[in-house]
Amino acid sequence: MSTAANSLRSCKKETAVEMAEVCSIHLGDGLYGLPISHILEIVGDTKPETVPLAPAFVGGLVHYRGDVLTTVNARQLLGMPPLEGKVPDLLVVESANGCFGLIVDSVREVLTVSQEDFEPNPSTIHERSKAFFAGTYKLKDRLMVMLDPARIDPLELARAN
Repeated sequence: MSTAANSLRSCKKETAVEMAEVCSIHLGDGLYGLPISHILEIVGDTKPETVPLAPAFVGGLVHYRGDVLTTVNARQLLGMPPLEGKVPDLLVVESANGCFGLIVDSVREVLTVSQEDFEPNPSTIHERSKAFFAGTYKLKDRLMVMLDPARIDPLELARAN
């Protein structure tokens, strides 16, 4: 085999595409995602207890395995109207500050995505949205906006307000 062929083969090995697993979720008509490595569990049919005088993004408190978790209402956080007529799903998300709940319209599926299909937030996106988004994956038939678990953590959101 020629030296050029060996060189080409080793070059291909070095440029292996990095893949990531993402949990896809729906909020309104949009498709969003969270890295699967930050999701501990999907809890269905949970109604958070409201917290008087809490910031608007707080969806309430839920009991989770002997602990009490603060939940973040993703619709409220992104400026969407409340979900009507359907019980939302709850994701238990792990961040540097501990665990919290994320209330979403519905959890879809785990997708394996390529880092080649990832685009950072465009400069034209509204600053409020940039605060929560990590970027976007280009899928076959649509875009999936990535939520950044560190940026939607209730302690970090409280510090920002």
